Amino acid sequence: MNELKQDRLYELLPVIYRMRDAEQGEPLKALLRVISEQVNLVEEDISQLYENWFIETCDDWVVPYIGDLIGYEPVHEAGEPSMVGTVQGRQRNNILIPRREVANTIRYRRRKGTLALLELLANDVAGWPARAVEYYALLGCTQAVNHLRLERGQTVDLRRGSAVDLIDTPFDHMAHSVDLRRINSGRSKGHYNIPNLGLFVWRLRAYAVTQTPAYCFEAQGPHCYTFSVLGNDTPLYIHSEPESDPTHIASEFNLPVPIRRRLFAEQKERLYGDNRSLQIWVGLKKGKKIERRALLPEQVIPADLSDWAYLPRRGTVAVDPVLGRIAFPPRLWPKNGVWVSYHYGFSADLGGGEYARTVSQPSQFTHYPVGEQEKFNTINAALQQWQQDAEKHAVIEIMDSGVYVEPINIEFNNGQQSLQLRAANRKRPVIRLLDWQTDRPDSMTITGNAGSRFTLDGILVTGRGLHVAGELAELTLRHSTLVPGWTLGGGCKPQRSTEPSLEIFSANVCVKIEHSILGAIQVDPAIVVPVDSPYQSDGEDESSNENVQPPHCQSLGGEVRLDSIRICISDSILDATDPEREVLGMPGCPVAHATLNIVRSTVIGQIQTHAIELAENCIFHGRITVARRQQGCLRFSYITPESRTPRRYRCQPDLVDQVVETATRKQALDNNRPSPTAAELASAKQPERLRVRPQFNRVRYGTPGYCQLSDGCAEEIKTGADDESEMGSFHDLFQPQRDANLTARLEEYTPAGADAGIIHAS
Repeated sequence: MNELKQDRLYELLPVIYRMRDAEQGEPLKALLRVISEQVNLVEEDISQLYENWFIETCDDWVVPYIGDLIGYEPVHEAGEPSMVGTVQGRQRNNILIPRREVANTIRYRRRKGTLALLELLANDVAGWPARAVEYYALLGCTQAVNHLRLERGQTVDLRRGSAVDLIDTPFDHMAHSVDLRRINSGRSKGHYNIPNLGLFVWRLRAYAVTQTPAYCFEAQGPHCYTFSVLGNDTPLYIHSEPESDPTHIASEFNLPVPIRRRLFAEQKERLYGDNRSLQIWVGLKKGKKIERRALLPEQVIPADLSDWAYLPRRGTVAVDPVLGRIAFPPRLWPKNGVWVSYHYGFSADLGGGEYARTVSQPSQFTHYPVGEQEKFNTINAALQQWQQDAEKHAVIEIMDSGVYVEPINIEFNNGQQSLQLRAANRKRPVIRLLDWQTDRPDSMTITGNAGSRFTLDGILVTGRGLHVAGELAELTLRHSTLVPGWTLGGGCKPQRSTEPSLEIFSANVCVKIEHSILGAIQVDPAIVVPVDSPYQSDGEDESSNENVQPPHCQSLGGEVRLDSIRICISDSILDATDPEREVLGMPGCPVAHATLNIVRSTVIGQIQTHAIELAENCIFHGRITVARRQQGCLRFSYITPESRTPRRYRCQPDLVDQVVETATRKQALDNNRPSPTAAELASAKQPERLRVRPQFNRVRYGTPGYCQLSDGCAEEIKTGADDESEMGSFHDLFQPQRDANLTARLEEYTPAGADAGIIHAS
């Protein structure tokens, strides 16, 4: 509440009363401020009551009531609305009863039976861009001479390469033979038949990367570059254009689809340039400054750079949109840098990316902007100024999506309580750590003092991991990426798959990880050992650090007691790059001395920890080993068999194991056979355990479908969360509810006699 609004009643008093009040210390002003606060609340409530008459401005809780007035029927198969006390509950209610669908219900009824309406339904009901296809128009048939339809169901012409690329895609125009299966069959779906209507939906989104340095692939040659700063191959996506006509059927340019080579060649002017799908700049040196010059469309040549064999001629640049590669003419590569803008595919606002993020910061802080056009050009320059100023609370904000190649060593001094290193909103800066020193690690280090807090927000870190030491009280990772395996190869293969992304050496730190992607976490805190302890080292070193010993497993007991480190993870991905590798542990010890609290996350790798306080709506794709099983609970999660955990509630494969065991015992009883042995029960459970095992579209970081559940994944996993959403890091997308809502609406608005089915294009 601003100052003017707080003093609105006080300003109505005559000046003489305000003067006398000021002489007495303004007690009347303080009283009227309290009254004004309540008056403002009442006025805002009255104003909102008027806004609640309209679907565009009403509160979320009013949407179902307005829907009831126009006869809107919610889809009960998708689930019932829940209490709105949590953020996830409000998000789920918004999916179950979409505001856009309620607003457009009457318009839908007027357009019932039209093909374009199905696309509009997918966007308004499920929030997915879509393309509707009438399969009867793609059937091969003998045409009447007097009524030719040459544009329908054309036979394959091998000379039309672009049309051949689109066979069996949502944009196919070739003739097909009849498929008698129904498109909405629950067993095996068919496509090409007279009553079938296919609604292709895209669940992946196209995320932008703006004017970031390209990666020079020196192993192949100094003229070879990749769009991805990590050096991996990544398909480039189309920056979708809005449809101008409501009756228009979506094309490739209206959807977040990968760019084909032939499409890029045919529609280069539409895909390349300012505010389009991709653009390339090269550096030109003018005096002491380097200016960026954008390549013209006629200089860009589409090519297949699968083996880097294509060599562009002088004055041109080859671009492969399928692999995200760039090739300059040999010996004519740019000497002053290459910058690119492009779009990549991913499922949600997770990890470092150019999307809107909420800001969490102290009420009072000192701001240090970093960027090419800012006060500080490097992160270290801002850190040095922060050290000199010795500010209590500080925020170092990177204002662009550049790549910062510099060693980062952050050390808190006395009086410095908190520091945020964050990206500006809708920016994705990259910190690239190199092997700067030969005799010691080159991780990004944070050394705290008593009570200090550090936050990393919106940043991608590659090349090395994060090293936390000292007496840091709190470490927060928000919307950040610590690349699993440090760096990536051409096929998104991690180059240092056994190295941790986060090393914790602080004995009392609380680690919070939110909406982030990172590799393994290694807990290795130093323990302060009493001088007279039998665990004290017998070494002759008389330095000031003689009482600090490494945390050998035998030190955790008796005279030496260390409270476990608290690690809280939500809506994140922990990836050890292999289910058999350790994703959370302690070097040389059976378990890490940490207490884990993890919700709505996907974990690839083995967890070895002291205790799990709570695990909810998670996928653990790797064995869990917990030392203290008496405390904590795991609920609505997938737990790899043979794991040692606290008590579980409605987890998989426990539920299917119970069903199989009950059925096997009942069958033996009905057939008058002996009770099944443990080996027989284990053999009977194995097929069901394999069936409910999570299946992902991709398990390598850097690929578009990374950690996205595949269509073939078991329903027990896709709807196994406590609110019937999917388990794992993409729980809050509420995709099962979107699917159920859209399926019900298709049945309501599909033309009579037609069958409509949803097909996940991504």
